[in-house]
Amino acid sequence: MKFLHHKGKQLQSNKADVDMTQGNILRHIIAFAVPLMIGNLFQQLYNTVDTWVVGNYVNNEAYSAVGAVAPVVNMLIGSFSGLASGAGAVISQYYGAKQNDNVNKSVHTAIALTLLLAVLFTAAGIAMVPLMLKIVNLQEKATAEATTYLTVYFSGLIGLMLYNMGAAILRAVGDSKRPFYFLVVCALLNTILDLVFVLYFEMGVFGVALATILSQFISATLVIITLMRSTGCIQLNVKKLRLHKDLCIRILTIGMPAALQFGVTSFSNVFVQSYITHFDIGRTSQDYMSGWTSYLKIDQLVFLPIQSIAMAISTFVGQNLGHGDAVRAKKGIHTAIVLSLVITCILMVPILVFAPGIVGFLNPKAEVIEFGTLFLRWLTPFYLLSCFNQIYAIALRGAGDTKAPMIIMLLSFVGFRQLYLFAMSQICNQVIPIALSYPAGWLLCSILTAIYFYKTDISKSRLVK
Repeated sequence: MKFLHHKGKQLQSNKADVDMTQGNILRHIIAFAVPLMIGNLFQQLYNTVDTWVVGNYVNNEAYSAVGAVAPVVNMLIGSFSGLASGAGAVISQYYGAKQNDNVNKSVHTAIALTLLLAVLFTAAGIAMVPLMLKIVNLQEKATAEATTYLTVYFSGLIGLMLYNMGAAILRAVGDSKRPFYFLVVCALLNTILDLVFVLYFEMGVFGVALATILSQFISATLVIITLMRSTGCIQLNVKKLRLHKDLCIRILTIGMPAALQFGVTSFSNVFVQSYITHFDIGRTSQDYMSGWTSYLKIDQLVFLPIQSIAMAISTFVGQNLGHGDAVRAKKGIHTAIVLSLVITCILMVPILVFAPGIVGFLNPKAEVIEFGTLFLRWLTPFYLLSCFNQIYAIALRGAGDTKAPMIIMLLSFVGFRQLYLFAMSQICNQVIPIALSYPAGWLLCSILTAIYFYKTDISKSRLVK
């Protein structure tokens, strides 16, 4: 345990906490991002394992169904991560400023808010399942499977929400290792339960969904226990749970724009799928959809290093701005961009070379391999664009500026992308121009975010004075 001093007060901090206001910038980013990246990898494996199990042991309709609801699942994960980022930004800046009492109040406000929203989101989610699947435009049998999966998934939202908020709190004080450990355990548990429920109990899609929510509940339990057993400023006491009005407003002011942006952007991907399912209806629409499903699974994994580095820089920026060091915060942002570009270039090579084998692992059907490989080889090189928009946008959120990144990303990933899809569907009847709506949105977002970032003084976005 270490001690921090501020205005005569002696403040406790756990040994797992990391003060990013001092020391080597690159080392801090890598040390924080690596366990975060591996942890996020295991979190993505929840749905990926579900897809693999049904693709190999159930049927193609179930495979398409689980794949088709991926944007909905990502919408949930993204929305709650966005909301959690609000709490993370507030806590990291208070932590950097050594304001122990406000850190602790923010922790209790964040958890209380999560519990309240979990009830509302669960009820609303279950009620909206038919509408979501109507937009996806699946075949009748696949729709039945997707309905089952989503209904069960929404029923277990409290586990997903509590884990994301609890993990955000730990990361805000520089601890990315313990959230990683919990996800490793629970991802392995999810894999085991998937196989047991599908192969032994023959529960099909219901089984893989049940395995997922049980595993997420375990991860939530572990992170909450960790907070309760903490001896530092993030210690959680159930009796102290309450919504501190000023802190709740700060968390929501930062978190809700990010949640809206992540949620709407992820759900807008459903519209891309709806365009893809219109190609060669009857003969290859299912194969296109299955190929796109395989691409989306790999897309999530390739995107992880960029996301992890971006989340690391959010904590780095928050702590350093709370400490009053805007120059160091900007150095960290530039370091993060270079690091993400290098790692993305390295990852692109095996993806492009071994694309057929990677797709075949998820689904061995020849047509699925053909279309999945096609999507991968066309879209993978454009991930370099995401390095810019993700690092800049999340760095701005770490500084407390969430409205501008939200507007830019909604404009690029929703507004512009939908206009692009509509125009391209009128011009041609080929699937690749439709799929290129992804990198087209990335390009516009990178340009607009970079312009905004370099015209903004992030030191003025500080939450803590």
